[in-house]
Amino acid sequence: MQIKRLAFGALSSLLLTLAPISASAAGNTLDVVKKRGHVQCGVSQGLPGFSNPDDKGNWTGIDVDFCKAVAAAIFGDAGKVKFTPLSAKERFTAIQSGEVDIIARNTTWSMHRDTALGVDFRAVNYYDGQGFMVRADLGVTSSTELDGATLCTNQGTTTELNAADYFRANNMQYEIVAFEKADEAVAAYNSGRCDAYTTDHSALYAQRLKLTDPKAHIVLPEVISKEPLGPAVRQGDNVWGDIIAWVHYATVAAEELGVTSKNISTLGNSTNPSVKRLLGKDGTFGANLGIPADWAFQAVKQVGNYSEIFERNVGINTPLGIKRGYNALWTDGGLQYSPPIR
Repeated sequence: MQIKRLAFGALSSLLLTLAPISASAAGNTLDVVKKRGHVQCGVSQGLPGFSNPDDKGNWTGIDVDFCKAVAAAIFGDAGKVKFTPLSAKERFTAIQSGEVDIIARNTTWSMHRDTALGVDFRAVNYYDGQGFMVRADLGVTSSTELDGATLCTNQGTTTELNAADYFRANNMQYEIVAFEKADEAVAAYNSGRCDAYTTDHSALYAQRLKLTDPKAHIVLPEVISKEPLGPAVRQGDNVWGDIIAWVHYATVAAEELGVTSKNISTLGNSTNPSVKRLLGKDGTFGANLGIPADWAFQAVKQVGNYSEIFERNVGINTPLGIKRGYNALWTDGGLQYSPPIR
């Protein structure tokens, strides 16, 4: 009995010793990032408008700009970020293992992912939905006409389940051909291996640019799912999650207030209380997050408000030509809405 008690006591002491270490390990991303000197951001392997490298390795896109805004908020320098290209299959392992600090990779926020994969979603930077792209000469004008179709898509995404639900609900037959890399799926569709390519609507417009003859392909009008896309972080680190959420909300709040990268430097003497809080002139919001008081000022000044980020990367004057739609401000009939900074 004494041996058992001693063993139990030793085990209890060991657990008590380990518990704080685990808690600390789960909650120190900001300290790690500051010590490292840059944010490590997990992005796609190349999706125009969202995260895409040029021939010199320079990344652009909505998700890229989000990571730059995080770097600007923490370091006052939007350039202090590095990008790790990840396949859909690799992304959650990369965030769980600590290989990256954020996944900003056109990733859908779902209940399973939020509760079972060790990650937290904290904001939606693009409201999307799944659709289908086909060749114009296929003669199909609606996804309800895809009975018997072969569909190309990506492994490790929600698209396979959504397609299964949609085709079952409409009493249609189909065959899925799934690839680990998005470029492989697009290449297979481009070669004629599949009748249709299915993924998020935004990605359909982006991937269409990579096809041999983009104008020969059409995106069908139906949206078959809800796909709220946003950055994800490791579970257990609320401070880091708060930073990620509020950087996004700051870009939205700036648009709501008419604050842009071009005029923000002229607003230092503004008497508008909301603008003063956004600029760090009033309140302790930066200190509460463990970052500088001018965190939001730097994010907007160096990267832009939400409208600037959207229009620069995917808006109607870009090759993608996407309208704001659900991603308009709530005051304009959209879903983008910032909780108050106060």
